[in-house]
Amino acid sequence: MSFKHEIFEKNPLTLLVGILIVVAIGGLVEIAPLFYLENTIEKVKGMRPYTPLELAGRNVYVREGCYLCHSQMIRSTRDEVERYGHYSLAAESMYDHPFQWGSKRTGPDLARVGNKYSDEWHREHMHDPRAVVPESVMPGYPFLAKNDLKFDLISSDLKANQMVGVPYTDEQIKFAKADLMAQLDEDSDDYDAFQERYPTAKVRDFDGNPQKISELDALVAYLQMLGTLVDFSLYNEKENNR
Repeated sequence: MSFKHEIFEKNPLTLLVGILIVVAIGGLVEIAPLFYLENTIEKVKGMRPYTPLELAGRNVYVREGCYLCHSQMIRSTRDEVERYGHYSLAAESMYDHPFQWGSKRTGPDLARVGNKYSDEWHREHMHDPRAVVPESVMPGYPFLAKNDLKFDLISSDLKANQMVGVPYTDEQIKFAKADLMAQLDEDSDDYDAFQERYPTAKVRDFDGNPQKISELDALVAYLQMLGTLVDFSLYNEKENNR
């Protein structure tokens, strides 16, 4: 047996070839089964594509680099679950391009931030973070409430997402602009059509200023949706019954 080892130990080129063969075999064993799966993500009831307003808010979130300090991925360890809630499911990121898992946390994970705070809290937090979290090191974003939300190309944004696999329908793309405005006004003539296209979506003025469609409207709408689409009580019940 030792003689067989010497072949590799005394010949670097032979050792390199051997390593490559072993890695190739191991890689094939791991990758080959995936070619026989239609989808590696388990479908989860409740998941839907972002509304146009939420998608616009997500664009603001990415533009301002929020993902650099806030992850959106709760690990399955006990300390993570006790602090933030049920661990993240792959399906929750299936419509994200790119996903917002993050690699570090300066601030808390935001995967379950939806409905945790009021719209007023979010507005104050964006304007002056230390007004609601004294120890915060986050910079303020007061300009978001002043900036008009640019959404003339929102249909193109949905179309681009459709091209990479997000199941937006042609109807949703066509009425994207109307749906964005309808989500901000419960009295809109397009309210019923919007609710039909995006069930469970929250409809209200998010920035506290009904006279203006601001970037803050979009960002708060996005944050208030995070972690609210899946009924995790069903998953907790399954796990408790194991």
